[in-house]
Amino acid sequence: MPVCSASVLYLLLLLLCGLLGGWVLSICPAACSCSGGHRVVDCSSRGLTKLPPGLQHNIRFLNLSFNSLHGVDNQLSHYAHLRTLDLSYNRLESLPPALPRSLWDIRAAGNHLRSLDKNDTAYHWNLKVLDLSDNELERVVFINNTLLSLQSLNLSHNRFWTVPTNMPHNLEIIDLSHNYLLQILPGSLDRLPRLAQFYLHANRFTWLSEGIFDDLIGLEIITLGDNPWACEEEEHITKLLRWSEKTRATVLGCPCYTRPICGQSHLPVTGRERHSARFTEPPLWVNNRSEGQDVQLPPRTVENTPNYQAKSPLVDSGMYQGKAGMNESGDHIWTSSTSMDSFSSHTSTTEHPRSLTNKPTLTRLYNEGCKLDIKTQQTVILSVIVMTTALTTF
Repeated sequence: MPVCSASVLYLLLLLLCGLLGGWVLSICPAACSCSGGHRVVDCSSRGLTKLPPGLQHNIRFLNLSFNSLHGVDNQLSHYAHLRTLDLSYNRLESLPPALPRSLWDIRAAGNHLRSLDKNDTAYHWNLKVLDLSDNELERVVFINNTLLSLQSLNLSHNRFWTVPTNMPHNLEIIDLSHNYLLQILPGSLDRLPRLAQFYLHANRFTWLSEGIFDDLIGLEIITLGDNPWACEEEEHITKLLRWSEKTRATVLGCPCYTRPICGQSHLPVTGRERHSARFTEPPLWVNNRSEGQDVQLPPRTVENTPNYQAKSPLVDSGMYQGKAGMNESGDHIWTSSTSMDSFSSHTSTTEHPRSLTNKPTLTRLYNEGCKLDIKTQQTVILSVIVMTTALTTF
């Protein structure tokens, strides 16, 4: 085949792929809004009772918050590229089974979860953020040496009486505020060397065992306010007060109201902003609604602890902020931005086709003296007919 004819056929194939590729990019469930090459899907506040049909298999971000979902069974298991899943404020009574192992971020706040079984998280080795706040949890079970990538665990606004044991060892943020905590069992905090932020305010502690925080060698900030400390029991409380004064961590809400902030005897310089707050603010995109929609957030049963700023430590920590909002592999990760567009993938495989200006065109070929023979002309006409028929069929 002459070079001229081959170039024309190559051009036609590229044109066909481009047209069909444009059709593929138009896939978005009717009940949702999409961006980022239709890999960022927002189906929040749509009154959904089941997973919407028509989701692309390569979606990376799926927001199903503020709906009426009772469960999604195993319907999400085949979304192998999914990084962020928000199921907050639905009617779930348990974490859905067989969630994709590709997930970095699972948010299921504001449901009716009562327990977290060991098998619910056993295979999520890529998970970095787990938010189960504002549920009815009384117990969670973690298996040793699982969730090795987990950095932030939010269990605030639940019904815990004791601090959970066997927590993942690489955690940097734990929020157990606004529970019913009375004690921390010995050994519960022995293997958390990276824990930097520990939120224990608004519980029911009266005293704590001596040396309970000694193994938290990376601790930078801890909140102890709004607990009914037994200040009259000097035998127990004096040891806690002594620790709170001598620790290198920042202690917000010193026991017995000795002063608002104590500790910091050798304040580490990390450049990390220090804010004490609930870790259970609504999902970051709650206010990112289409015009004309007014979303009413569910009322909280417990108000913010006085003097605690209403910011999420997850955002303040900057732990998910990389260069230009991306990690080393080029994937977008959590930042303090609330824009849905910020979650589009830098390496999306569904981007619009690149410009074909560098490819041979019919005009260029003709101007350069490329004469098409009768057979090639017939091939061109037949290819155009096939493309038109294909697009009409789709």
